[in-house]
Amino acid sequence: MDLKDSLSKFKQQQERCQSSLASIAASASKPKHRAQPVNAPSAPARPSQPIKFSNDTERLQHINSIRKSPVGAQMKLVIELLYKTRQAFTAEQINEATYVDIHGNKAVFDSLRNNPKVSYDGRRFSYKSKHDLKGKDQLLVLTRRFPEGLAVVEVKDAYPNVLEDLQALKASGEVWLLSNMDSQEDIVYPNDPKAKIKVDDDLKQLFRGIELPRDMVDIEKELQKNGIKPMTNTAKRRAAAQSNGVKPKAKPKKKQREITKRTKLTNAHLPELFQNLNT
Repeated sequence: MDLKDSLSKFKQQQERCQSSLASIAASASKPKHRAQPVNAPSAPARPSQPIKFSNDTERLQHINSIRKSPVGAQMKLVIELLYKTRQAFTAEQINEATYVDIHGNKAVFDSLRNNPKVSYDGRRFSYKSKHDLKGKDQLLVLTRRFPEGLAVVEVKDAYPNVLEDLQALKASGEVWLLSNMDSQEDIVYPNDPKAKIKVDDDLKQLFRGIELPRDMVDIEKELQKNGIKPMTNTAKRRAAAQSNGVKPKAKPKKKQREITKRTKLTNAHLPELFQNLNT
């Protein structure tokens, strides 16, 4: 056999060896299946991810802490729910929303039923404000029934946006909204010139007993001290007048009327008052 034939046979042997190795590698990569009996039930397929069981321990602890809390704390949760939603809820609905078991706690049930901020119709609980108002128009009508002032605290829980409506009524000039410096409470007054306001005698005496400064500059300073911006600026106006060479006019003094013999005397029964009459 010559050299050429020997090389050809060697190449053929290498090709057969490579094909054998490839087939062995392919068979090794396939999963092996175990033989099962014919009557054996098929094994359930394994899930791709492990099953996760929900852990409810934290929620149960929260429910338990609420139901063991004081009656006042449980009432606060219920009243906040009624106030924010302005809807009527049954005891079961309140339990779902707040975890407060009203049927299971007689003290909470009795306290809610007798609370002035809660209305109970025998089945449902709802929020109850002092004044039943539905909007800005009813708020204005109520304000006009109190010409001497209505405390804002009495109407601020009537409906959710009542404070915004008060500011709108103030901006439109239909009401006055003032603050009480002593109690730090806001008072709303109707802006109605026909309204009759009863003023206490003590307030009248206090008003009449306050002596105002005679100079307008001093009056403006007092207004500024009390947080009120004066509509005039007398000091600036006087300074501008002096810079232009204009002297301020002196106020004329009122001439005192002299009493003479020709004067008609109405108090003739007091002659000592008229001893020095001008002739």
